[in-house]
Amino acid sequence: MAPKTSSATPDRHRQPPVTIARIAAEAGVSVPTVSKVVNGRADVAQETRQRVEAIIKKHGYQRRTDQRATRTNLLELVFHELESAWALEIIQGVEQVAREHDMAVVLSESQGRRTPGRGWVEGVLARRPAGVVSVLSGPSADQHARLHAADIPIVVVDPAGDPEPDVPSIGATNWNGGLTATRHLIELGHRRIAVIGGPDNMLCSRARIDGYRAALETAGITVDPELVRNGDFHVEAGYRETMALLRLPDPPTGVFAGSDLQALGVYEAAREAGLRVPEDLSVVGFDDLPVARWVSPGLTTVHQPLQEMAAAGARMALGLARGEVVGPQRVELATSLVVRQSTAAPA
Repeated sequence: MAPKTSSATPDRHRQPPVTIARIAAEAGVSVPTVSKVVNGRADVAQETRQRVEAIIKKHGYQRRTDQRATRTNLLELVFHELESAWALEIIQGVEQVAREHDMAVVLSESQGRRTPGRGWVEGVLARRPAGVVSVLSGPSADQHARLHAADIPIVVVDPAGDPEPDVPSIGATNWNGGLTATRHLIELGHRRIAVIGGPDNMLCSRARIDGYRAALETAGITVDPELVRNGDFHVEAGYRETMALLRLPDPPTGVFAGSDLQALGVYEAAREAGLRVPEDLSVVGFDDLPVARWVSPGLTTVHQPLQEMAAAGARMALGLARGEVVGPQRVELATSLVVRQSTAAPA
């Protein structure tokens, strides 16, 4: 009688289990170094962290600690600067979502930097929020890797530049906004139209100016380089650049300001020059902040859905925190022109 054989034959091709030791061997680093990366520790070189994270992702290694169970009931909101009515709109949008989920909002500021400071991520890891909404400025690759290691999702609202490929973002149709604003002035009969954008290295500013250029070129109007200016989105820049524009031999009859705050600076420069808005100078802003309705004359502006953008960013961050698969990584909400009393046909 033949001896019984087991029906279960060993799988000679079965891969050994994915362990921290195996990841360390493949990455050429020590086990403690991999442990530091897994736990989001700061004392790991960026190149080493990226190499280890790539191997973790390749093997689908599951961190043993359930990071989601240790999160606090907080949403972290990070600004590059807080002192503006623009920031208040963003705060209101995030707070709306936080209230819906019985959460609190923590505000932090990167003090004008495009990337939060080195100590910022340590504070976030200590607070362990459910998610992070970063406005304009995004995390560095190393900061993002540490947040990812701690299972804290981050979404950038109105990004100044290109976020990391796996960092979702919520923006607005800035190019179309610039096109619409400029077309409005062209349709009123203006031909000498100036633009005062924001910083040249910010994507939203460049998109608005590109929309301005497209509107002029489509209408057969040559773009005059002297009428293209860059500011910083604040009142003082609008005032300064408008004073320079009004000193030109052939000054503009219409100005498209890249923000409502800069448009207020345009108003003040026109007043000091003895010009009336809109009789002598038409003005269009961008953002549609509450002040646009109350300034005199009421400001024609491009409505940027700031509260909706912030709320969408917060919801996306919370969805990622729950392990949901979000839609597109790059989302743009529509802008629209709001016509008030600051624009008219040229004299």
